Amino acid sequence: MALTGEGGKPINEMTVLITGGSGGIGGAIAGRFASVGMNIVIHYMNSHEAANDVARRCLAMGAKVMTVAADMKDRSQLLRMAERLESSGMLPDILVNNAGKAHYGMLADVTEEEWDEVMAVNLKGTFLCSQIFMPYMVSQRFGRIINVSSVWGISGASCEVAYSASKGGVNAFTKALAKELAPSGVTVNAVAPGAVNTAMLNNLQEEDLRMLEEEIPAGRLASPEEVASLVYFLALPESGYITGQVISPNGGWIT
Repeated sequence: MALTGEGGKPINEMTVLITGGSGGIGGAIAGRFASVGMNIVIHYMNSHEAANDVARRCLAMGAKVMTVAADMKDRSQLLRMAERLESSGMLPDILVNNAGKAHYGMLADVTEEEWDEVMAVNLKGTFLCSQIFMPYMVSQRFGRIINVSSVWGISGASCEVAYSASKGGVNAFTKALAKELAPSGVTVNAVAPGAVNTAMLNNLQEEDLRMLEEEIPAGRLASPEEVASLVYFLALPESGYITGQVISPNGGWIT
């Protein structure tokens, strides 16, 4: 029997919107939802070909798929994206705020423009998408907002102050919005991964990667699919009593 939300919609008729869906974690999340036949919306900014690659993988699993481009910092572009989804019958029951921007460098060297960019993509983008899409979820008394944060939003990281601050803001945003939306049947949670084997770590040398793995009690990096499985679990109808939580899959690295 297909799982259903409070409104009775079978899970394979639900739609998930994944921002930053063309990347390693985003693509894995899209694939996990596609594997159960959900409708998939893959958002991207500039990575058109990568988004199409993810879309093709989802289509091969039998999912209905759309790709949409929008600047996460621009409300007007996100509103146009929402209008397109509504006209296609693809407003999201599940919103995964996954789009993010990394930044590495000493705080003394961070420019105001760099700070604003990281905050705009990571925190403002999460705010805008949540504000735009949550009314539909509230109206049907079922919805899931899952914010992809970072372990550094919990503990902070040297030379990643701007990124850590933005993800810490996402965690606080998650906890606060969860309290607002819980009476409407909408849950809000955050997944805060540790080190994940994606292109974000491409700047590390092989020796640096080995040292990083040695710091992690599990002795390895996470796979994008492991993060995707947690996101999928939080999206399920039977996860409706889990809200306002920041869950960090990090192999015991940070506890």
